[in-house]
Amino acid sequence: MRHIYFRGFIALLWLAAAAVALMGGSLETGILYIALALVFAGSAYSAWKKEKGRGDR
Repeated sequence: MRHIYFRGFIALLWLAAAAVALMGGSLETGILYIALALVFAGSAYSAWKKEKGRGDR
């Protein structure tokens, strides 16, 4: 379960970095950071859904 929280936290960090990059005027970097945040958030969500279905833990 800890890896799910870690991936979610990393996704939030990438979103914060994207906000800073976009405020600084770097559109390409901001878009890249948003894409990375979406990848980490999707990974965390996928792992959460798999873990939710397991009743043995």
